[in-house]
Amino acid sequence: MGVSAVVKDGVIQETASQSSVQKAAESGSKTGMDKDAFLQLLVAQMKYQDPLEPTSNTEYISQYATFSQVEQMQNLAASMELYRASSMVGKLVNIETTDSTGESKQLQGVVEYVTYENNKAYVSVDGELYSVDDVIAVVDETYQTAFDLAQAFVAAMDELPEEYGLTLEHKETVDALQQGFNSMTAYQQSFIPKSYIEKLQKLVEEMAKLVAAQEAAKPDGDEENTGETEKTEGTEKTDAVTETDGAEETGNEGGGENKTEV
Repeated sequence: MGVSAVVKDGVIQETASQSSVQKAAESGSKTGMDKDAFLQLLVAQMKYQDPLEPTSNTEYISQYATFSQVEQMQNLAASMELYRASSMVGKLVNIETTDSTGESKQLQGVVEYVTYENNKAYVSVDGELYSVDDVIAVVDETYQTAFDLAQAFVAAMDELPEEYGLTLEHKETVDALQQGFNSMTAYQQSFIPKSYIEKLQKLVEEMAKLVAAQEAAKPDGDEENTGETEKTEGTEKTDAVTETDGAEETGNEGGGENKTEV
């Protein structure tokens, strides 16, 4: 397992992944007695026992049985940790690490793969390795999508005034928020606070009133346009009648001439 170091101005910068790996290694060495330490104690006990009162075989068997139990428990714990880490592959996780200055950092990403070394499991997120112990949450993507939509919706709503301060300039934004809310699933809508839903309803109602008031202010101009149209049509009709009359007169004259020729 290798984690590349970042050098800036000649100084090695500690990344979040390096801090995570280092902390995991240190915690692994401070978890208390492992099977090797237990075995060393057993050997030391046998080596330095009182020859006049040696430890009985029964005690040795009992201690060896305890040693076997410790080894099996450690192997089980390692297997469970590896299984836990492997189950995160392909899932969205939240990771929290603490650097050398004590500053806590959080990041989010999809687990790409899992590696297991020195009895510790590490997950790869965005090409960096982190201890599985630093994973604080495994997030369902459906949940995360709903959460992100709710945050974006709330932020957009905060940019709008209350209904009494609404103007027609806000119409496009209000329409977009209404369409966005209506396109959400019931699960996604459940992430939005009730107060924001009520505010949206008031804004939509107020915007409808503003639009209706704007439409009501147009009839006078429309009547003038209608009058001009009728006037124009009347003029065209008069001209058409005049032309027709002229044509009838010409026809009569022509008729007279034919009759005379006959």
